[in-house]
Amino acid sequence: MKPEKTTLYFKQGKSDKVYKASLEETDSNSFIVNFAYGRRGATLKTGTKTKAPVDYPSAKKIYDKLVKSKTAKGYKPGEEGAEYVHTDTDARETGVQCQLLNFIEEAEVIRFIDDARWWAQEKHDGKRMLILKKESITPINRRGLSTGAPDTIIHGADRVEGAFLVDGEAVGEKLFIFDILEVDNTDLKPAPYSQRMSHLENLGFTESITVVETAKTKKEKRQLFDSLKASEAEGIVFKKHSAPYTAGRPNSGGTQMKFKFYATASVIVTGINVKNSVKIAVIKGKKTRINVGNVTIPPNRTVPAVDSIIEVRYLYAYKGGSLYQPVYLGKRDDIGLSDCMISQLKYKKETE
Repeated sequence: MKPEKTTLYFKQGKSDKVYKASLEETDSNSFIVNFAYGRRGATLKTGTKTKAPVDYPSAKKIYDKLVKSKTAKGYKPGEEGAEYVHTDTDARETGVQCQLLNFIEEAEVIRFIDDARWWAQEKHDGKRMLILKKESITPINRRGLSTGAPDTIIHGADRVEGAFLVDGEAVGEKLFIFDILEVDNTDLKPAPYSQRMSHLENLGFTESITVVETAKTKKEKRQLFDSLKASEAEGIVFKKHSAPYTAGRPNSGGTQMKFKFYATASVIVTGINVKNSVKIAVIKGKKTRINVGNVTIPPNRTVPAVDSIIEVRYLYAYKGGSLYQPVYLGKRDDIGLSDCMISQLKYKKETE
């Protein structure tokens, strides 16, 4: 009764997907069946087919049925990619809350570049992920729930000595970390960002976990901004180096601000159209849904269900109207309805 694992691939046209299944032993004579799936090279979504451990014959039956169902849909075995590590605490509350940032407009960027009190970093285009290392390693998403992660990230954290809690952005099989909340059971959240960065840079992360480079002087910040804009990066983040780590999102302003080189929005799917597109909306007030048009789902992507939350990129929004040229980026299972407010939209500037 040995653990089993399978990596399957599906490639057809523009579709290039991976599906990983694993039969894992939790303790003596108890087993679970986990899975991870998504686009090849992206940070995969994870789940489990066994909400509680079962005996080996039951787990084996579930595992074989899962693999058979995928191969019947055209998935084929291939070279092993990064494994995904699951824990018994997947999708459970951890008590950890991350700091969330407000947006600034491009006209405000120069003020943060010129102000010596603010540092700057690249905003990576991935999924928020914190890593808690104590007796074991627990990846945590932006909602404070434990989640699965590529084993490259888990092994990268395991190679660093001591206990810690770091904050970062997972892009594929790499984690770009930009803050640290705890080290060796010492709470660093009240400390200035400059001190937290010193602790972070001294931990010695390498390879699959990278500390995001920080621009501190006016010249460095300007060079970083110009470089990121030219390379069509997602954006730039400005951080007040004297500020503590404060969980949640302030009503306005804050000690950490972000600017995106293109607009994105988290929206709710309100309907599925006849063609390969869905109706989308944002929330105004407490729960009123405001229609913002439709977005096409690429033929190689699964059409998201009604009431699911998705991320779209767009040029701008019309006041009282739709998003202009929206592009589907993917589903968001790590955020809630409170992240779909109308206040996130960037509107077309009115001409005189």
